[in-house]
Amino acid sequence: MNETMQNAVVSTVERPLGRRNLIGGGLIGGALIGGGLLAPFPALAANPTGEWRLALRNVHTNESVDALFARSGRFLPAGLAELRHGLRDWRTGEAHDIDRNLLGLLVRLRDSLGVPGRQRIDLISGYRSPHTNAALRAKGGFHTGVASKSQHMLGKATDIAIPGIALDRLRNAAMALRGG
Repeated sequence: MNETMQNAVVSTVERPLGRRNLIGGGLIGGALIGGGLLAPFPALAANPTGEWRLALRNVHTNESVDALFARSGRFLPAGLAELRHGLRDWRTGEAHDIDRNLLGLLVRLRDSLGVPGRQRIDLISGYRSPHTNAALRAKGGFHTGVASKSQHMLGKATDIAIPGIALDRLRNAAMALRGG
């Protein structure tokens, strides 16, 4: 990773995203999507510790990751690498950079629901390789909700559930954020 990307400053500018913010399907009724190079991270500025972390558990492999990925407005390469690994395609093992907007959106969603930072979020689907995406689409056809140009293949979407949070509450919170 080059020096510019390692020390990128977290943006505190919030901007609404387009209609593809919430894609039908998945356990929360949609996929969370980010976009752009710098994330809309107003919650980082409001966070008294200045730290952002995500704790995830892959429901397919039971692997867990608890990664601190931003501190004092700067991304942390080690934390981003942990999340890259934790959100990899569990079917193929292939990893891909995860969009920082998506990571910020997951933190904002978790925080809006009052979920502690170290409570694990159940990861149903993170990065999906083009091979996996095509196989899933072929297996179930169009009605599965697997898009031919899925944002999962770009590291810009994830399907999650949060233990103890009802599906409709999770979906409504995601919609209220206007980012997924």
